[in-house]
Amino acid sequence: MSRRFDPAYPYEEYSRLTGDQRRWSGTGDRVTFRPLTRGWRAGAGRALVLAAIACELVFLLWLLHPSHLPQADGSWLHWVSLASVASIGVIELLRLLNVTTLALATVNAREVEPVRPAGDLRVAFITTIVPSKEPLDLARRTLVAALEVRHEGLYDVWLLDEGNDPAVRAMCAELGVRHFSREGVERWNQPSGTYKAKTKHGNYNAWLDAEGDGYDVWVSVDTDHVPLPNFAERLVGFFADPDVAFVVGPQVYGNYDNFVTRGAESQQYLFHSVLQRAANRFGAAMFVGTNNAVRISALRAIGGLQDSITEDAATSLAWHADRNPATGAPWRSVYTADVLAVGEGPTSWGDYFTQQQRWAQGTDEVLLRSFPRLARRLPLRRLVHYGLLMSYYPSAAISWVLGMFNIVAYLLTGAGGVVVATQMWLMLYVNAAALQVGIYFWNRHHNVSPHEEEGSSGISGMFMSVLAAPLYVNALVRAVTGRRGGFTITPKGSRSSVDGLHTFRMHLGWAALLTASLAVSQVLGHDHPMMRFWAYLALLVCVLPPVLSAAARRQRPRQPRTVALPEVPAPRHRLDRGALVGATSTARTTTTTTTAQENRS
Repeated sequence: MSRRFDPAYPYEEYSRLTGDQRRWSGTGDRVTFRPLTRGWRAGAGRALVLAAIACELVFLLWLLHPSHLPQADGSWLHWVSLASVASIGVIELLRLLNVTTLALATVNAREVEPVRPAGDLRVAFITTIVPSKEPLDLARRTLVAALEVRHEGLYDVWLLDEGNDPAVRAMCAELGVRHFSREGVERWNQPSGTYKAKTKHGNYNAWLDAEGDGYDVWVSVDTDHVPLPNFAERLVGFFADPDVAFVVGPQVYGNYDNFVTRGAESQQYLFHSVLQRAANRFGAAMFVGTNNAVRISALRAIGGLQDSITEDAATSLAWHADRNPATGAPWRSVYTADVLAVGEGPTSWGDYFTQQQRWAQGTDEVLLRSFPRLARRLPLRRLVHYGLLMSYYPSAAISWVLGMFNIVAYLLTGAGGVVVATQMWLMLYVNAAALQVGIYFWNRHHNVSPHEEEGSSGISGMFMSVLAAPLYVNALVRAVTGRRGGFTITPKGSRSSVDGLHTFRMHLGWAALLTASLAVSQVLGHDHPMMRFWAYLALLVCVLPPVLSAAARRQRPRQPRTVALPEVPAPRHRLDRGALVGATSTARTTTTTTTAQENRS
């Protein structure tokens, strides 16, 4: 393994998690999958998920039994109590939805059978840079690694430069990397749509228009993701199946040295280790922009990457609602659990909040706008899978708001919700919650992260999901009110943001509401122990991020950061890439945009 990767982690082993590759016999072969669990473990998993769904359903029905409703007395407090009951019902319905999502994913999870690639595919390796926001050394690190990626056929490395920066062009010429920029080309810089200015999808679509005809497949990573040498070998073999539109792998963070980054990666465990594997059952993985392989003809068939701040989710839906014009079959996708690129995660709370805000709002916008339009074209199983998958962010936001409504309504008015025996409520609630968490832990042995130790609980990921709830509320409000979010790059390397009070304004706003409500309740004598417990717990969630941030600053002064990987060696050009290293590369670097524009004028 190259010394550019931290030897403390088994990246090489994790890059082959799906097993040894096989060579397909010829035409007509299809991508195949195998169950993630077999034998007694599979049976035990099914029993666990059935028990979890049953317990949650029993708890919900018991909680909303007519005998547990507040007695009508004609007062306005009664209507507040009924509103609290309704909100409790919605919260538990959403929890049942989340349990069902996790249960179905556990049962449906499939591992792909890896395939050795043919040598006749023309492959372009693509990454991007926004010079004003992303450090040049971060892109250099990725490009040097990309030049070492193995592929038997034609293989070119491209950097898509949003600024057409002289320093970027010089670096590309030095390394022997092809340079592309849409800077100054009006039709590639539109206010919206396929070529929307200052967006990732617009940048990629411009390259697709200018250079896509020269390739069959692109393999791509974000600027901060360093590919392993077998990146192409483990991804492009699946395109021997003519209906495979794209292949994606998991996202891991190499700068695994602080609480925020560790929590952010752990939070993604369920998505990359369970939900994406379940998507293999339906040929409907979620497209992930951080590292992927794309059949260029398939992308052209749907009009390119879709216009969204989460273009990957929107493009996934467009693909899976469409058909391969050559075969008439629905487009399929593949998720491989092989860890083939190591990225840089958010290192500050502000960077993490920026990331979560964009992901949540983008998903909400797709769910509200694209999903209803495309739903009728999705096969039933894909429809259910995507519906459950995209329900996470809005359900977390709605649950937070309704939970806060219940707490504040009681503290200010004394109006309760359901009238139940505390001991019975506690027993049923704990049983349902324990089984839900049990499914989470049950799937931990499928974890694809090379950073988390075997047997680790993943508690930090669950913790981060709870702390991010106020961000999800803001994202949902913006999506519902039509306040479209712009594409925001998560700051990387030495340009990571510095946390301040403004970073936590949403959390502190909710904390102020809870603090004032608790103070009023003390005066009014609204002191039910359980309701006050939930209030203090919610207050703790709101104040923990700024407290943890302040504690981290006191422990260690902030230092400028780059991706936590050792220095890379000088680029070593392979003989079969001679055409990229000489005068042709230098000329192409400086004339790509002009030539592409002239060819289409």
